[in-house]
Amino acid sequence: MKVHHLNYGTMRPRFTPDGLVCHVLLIETPRGLALVDTGIGTSYARAPGKTFGSVRHYVRPLYDDAETALAQVKALGFDPHDIRDIVVTHFDADHIGGVADFPWARIHLTSDEADAALSPKTLVEKERYLPANHEPLPTLVRHNPAAGDPWRGFAAATELTEINEGIVLLALPGHSRGHAAVAVDAGTHWVLHVGDSFYHHGQLDGGKAPLALTAMERVIAYDWPKVRENHARLAELWRAADPDLLLVNAHDPQLLTTAQNRNTP
Repeated sequence: MKVHHLNYGTMRPRFTPDGLVCHVLLIETPRGLALVDTGIGTSYARAPGKTFGSVRHYVRPLYDDAETALAQVKALGFDPHDIRDIVVTHFDADHIGGVADFPWARIHLTSDEADAALSPKTLVEKERYLPANHEPLPTLVRHNPAAGDPWRGFAAATELTEINEGIVLLALPGHSRGHAAVAVDAGTHWVLHVGDSFYHHGQLDGGKAPLALTAMERVIAYDWPKVRENHARLAELWRAADPDLLLVNAHDPQLLTTAQNRNTP
């Protein structure tokens, strides 16, 4: 399958020199197109407070209609109606903001994340899962990767064969109640998109991550010990440097550039 690495939303938190991107995968499958996350959608321009809440004052989105999933799908020459499936790592606004632009698509996520989004329990969950981002309710396809088989050292995963073989959902809770990662067979290698399981490459490669990011990560984490466990496991993958595996996350602009350069002939 061909995988496009795209930025569907730029953000500029203070004291984060390189800013943040919304790294989204657009996958060409034999059955149609699929997305992994959607970035910031067109609804942000109409109602930023309702779709992003107060966190927008911290992450400071630089909304650009040309960066939305809808606009970029069209710019690549595709029909937006060919987006039949969207796999979301979690239900935060900067990951599902574009869902409303593809109301015909099925939304795949973990059952735990669906429960969290529709019935938030904690104060953080009530702030992050804003009703405007899932009204009207899209077609949700719930998955339970925890009941699946191990995958490359991860405890459990499930292949989303209803989309296409070679798309795998892995449970990585911590950042949110039902957070997941998504692995995609790109032919010459696998792409592992771990969403917000870490924010900055410095958290894996022994460098330094901006304090503004690590502080935000700690504040909004659903389960901080699990976040730390995820950091440790992903750091192992980073050090292994397997040429068959490309590790990316949702917001590090350096990792987005590396992925795009790898795709360049």
